Amino acid sequence: MQYWLFKTEPNDYSFDDLLRDKKTVWDGVGNNTALMHMRNVKKGDSVFVYHTGKDKHIAGIASVVRGPYPDPKLDDEKRIVVDIKAVKGVPDPVTLAAVKADPDFADFHLVTISRLSAMPVKPAWWKKLCKMGGVSAT
Repeated sequence: MQYWLFKTEPNDYSFDDLLRDKKTVWDGVGNNTALMHMRNVKKGDSVFVYHTGKDKHIAGIASVVRGPYPDPKLDDEKRIVVDIKAVKGVPDPVTLAAVKADPDFADFHLVTISRLSAMPVKPAWWKKLCKMGGVSAT
């Protein structure tokens, strides 16, 4: 299993929306590097759902229920989507400021490539971020 972080603007689609909907098609990713990462996502992988904009924090955890496939709304083979389902919210949202303040995350794309909307999360980072957020890493 691999770990990921997907960003969303909560005014467009928040983790609460995912909890309400139970699952969703994760679409709208256009950056080539983010799409490259999404092509490596597999069913069963875990995902942090990160709120951008003024919030800037990890809001919840989701699980991938369908790996990458072409976006059915677009006529562009390069644009892919994945399906995710809500797992649980993060009781203590992990802020970008907290991540940036911790030297363990110095190489994390969330810090180094802040505009990237989909990125891998190393297993050690996943465990630490879960602990910071007050959730079990499993």
